[in-house]
Amino acid sequence: MAAVYNRLVAQLGLLAALSCGGILQGWTQTAVSQDLRSEVRLSETAERPLPDVATLMRKVEANQRTSETLLKDYLYHQVETGEETDSHGGVKKAESHEYDIFWLNGVQVRKLTKKDGKELTPDEQKKESERIDKEVAKAKERRAKADAAGKQTDSHGHEEVTVSRLLTLGSFTNPRRVQLDGRDTIAIDYVGDPKAKTQNRFEEVIRDLAGTVWIDEQDSTIARIEGHFINAFKIGGGMLVSVKQGTKFSFEQRKINDEVWLPAGGAGEGSFRALLFVSFNGKIRIVDSDYRKFKATATILPGVSTVEQQETTAPPQ
Repeated sequence: MAAVYNRLVAQLGLLAALSCGGILQGWTQTAVSQDLRSEVRLSETAERPLPDVATLMRKVEANQRTSETLLKDYLYHQVETGEETDSHGGVKKAESHEYDIFWLNGVQVRKLTKKDGKELTPDEQKKESERIDKEVAKAKERRAKADAAGKQTDSHGHEEVTVSRLLTLGSFTNPRRVQLDGRDTIAIDYVGDPKAKTQNRFEEVIRDLAGTVWIDEQDSTIARIEGHFINAFKIGGGMLVSVKQGTKFSFEQRKINDEVWLPAGGAGEGSFRALLFVSFNGKIRIVDSDYRKFKATATILPGVSTVEQQETTAPPQ
């Protein structure tokens, strides 16, 4: 249940089409000391003109595409915890899932390794490997069809929303410099336009969101996202998907090895229902860690996963 909700929330990020995905361990905005050096630095920063928002967003989009080669070299671990709450806010059920996230045949996959702190049984491991094989095969098939149609997609073959489309689905306003973990970022507010014409369901999601995105100024990449649903979001009149108004989410990335930005974690809180079978009301928290460089084999045999680890890198504290 928690895993299903997390996968949806990961797709609902304000700029998920431009980011790596996934979604926070506690955000920390770096406090600036009041010594003379900090004051001078802030003064100089304040005097620099802010970049044009549209131009900055296009740089983010271009950087994301060029950094994909580096992303494919990394494996990391993800712990996802879900707490389902009752009408009074009390926790009535808690679940946790752990994943290894890596790239296989050009497709980013999430391999389940533990449920509620327990290792998978041999039968569960076999089923998980078979699931990944099918997922990769379907993703490659979707990508081939999209390539033939000249469409840009993510690694799973799902159509991406370009910056040009984002700028027609809502407005980006109030750019300002904010220090985040000791780095200069450009924080920009976003509000979807309920009257904007959409071309697919994902664009409908983006149109119904409001939030803030923090873009690392030096690397022109997304460092953090926070957002919420302005209105209730429904697909199929609520029969297929229904997300309650006010449902919120967040996503954060960190720079690893001074070369690539990877997910640091995320969170979601609200109410979600899918196909009348899956219903969730509560909180989701995701923590990403244990970043490692790796080389993966071309296939995963049933019950077997081989990852040749090249280098281990501890995440920054």
